[in-house]
Amino acid sequence: MYIYAKQKFCRFLTVSRKKRTNHTVQESLLLSNHILLILVRFHKSKQNRQVSSPFPAGSVCLEVFILSERYYTASAYYLSKFGRPVQKAVLDIGCTCPNIDGTISSGGCLFCDGGSGHFTHPGTVTWQLEQERQRIRASVPDAGLIAYFQAHTNTYGNLAYLRRCYLEALEQPDVVGISIGTRPDCLPAEILSLLEEIAEKTSLTVELGLQTVHDKTACFFHRGYDFPAFVQAFSALRKRGIRICVHIINGLPGEMDADMLETARVLGKMQPDGIKIHLLHILKGTPLEQLWKSGKVQPLSMAEYVQITAAQLALLPPETVIERLTGDGAADCLAAPLWSLDKLAVRNAIAQHLKRAGSWQGKYFSK
Repeated sequence: MYIYAKQKFCRFLTVSRKKRTNHTVQESLLLSNHILLILVRFHKSKQNRQVSSPFPAGSVCLEVFILSERYYTASAYYLSKFGRPVQKAVLDIGCTCPNIDGTISSGGCLFCDGGSGHFTHPGTVTWQLEQERQRIRASVPDAGLIAYFQAHTNTYGNLAYLRRCYLEALEQPDVVGISIGTRPDCLPAEILSLLEEIAEKTSLTVELGLQTVHDKTACFFHRGYDFPAFVQAFSALRKRGIRICVHIINGLPGEMDADMLETARVLGKMQPDGIKIHLLHILKGTPLEQLWKSGKVQPLSMAEYVQITAAQLALLPPETVIERLTGDGAADCLAAPLWSLDKLAVRNAIAQHLKRAGSWQGKYFSK
């Protein structure tokens, strides 16, 4: 048996040559007022350059994950996969978006101020990674890096250029994986083939911005594609064995608690590998800010957001990694709600709510 333990996270591995069927089992134990989520998975061991497996390639492994949080955190996932702390290095490679360049629309989504690249640095991929490396290593000296192609739609552009950018990131020895943010309607066949190629070289995650499963809401904020388009993209990525992280937003205009819970319930049944839960924040200079100033849009209070997000966690599969529990804009760009700037307070409030409610990720999950 192989045992890995760090920061309240334990990984137990056993190996067998016997064939088993893939399955996941979840059990919850309440111990000293802390929840332990126990995930059991059978899978075949793989050898790659990111992870040095103690088992021969092709062996069947039993993994038991014991998590002392009430949800499956990204840090626990990274320790499990890479055996070390890992941080995302955000990148901007100059992509645009069909919802901005006129292909679909020219205004973008109501809440968009030109792409989520507030924290990126201009320059080559190598230069940007060096800037991010310095920032990350100042607080986590031994961290591996995930090259996160974040700004705008990072599968929307010249195929050769995109391939060159992805491969340039992989030339860095401390880059253990790549994450690519994109839209479901920007995954044509040639891009899917490129992503499949990259997935064979490294740990790849494709991040899909869904925001909501409700097309009526999506039409209001000008998303530019319908839910069936998302399902088609999700299925195409899963067919190719590519890891998927889905973004959703709580507090979208016109949505009630039941709508947000339905988004979590529908996504839960699709069983994404990861999910990022964002708060609708209002950025200065956006059409959404004008609606807010006119009183037509009201952001969630912290108490409302905490309650809704905790309820969503209970509907999600226990093995889905919660890669984000809240989100905010840059402080100088944020109009409202200002309470979202204290992300640690929000995360702590969600953890406390889960504890008081006796709830945890997957408590009400049903396939």
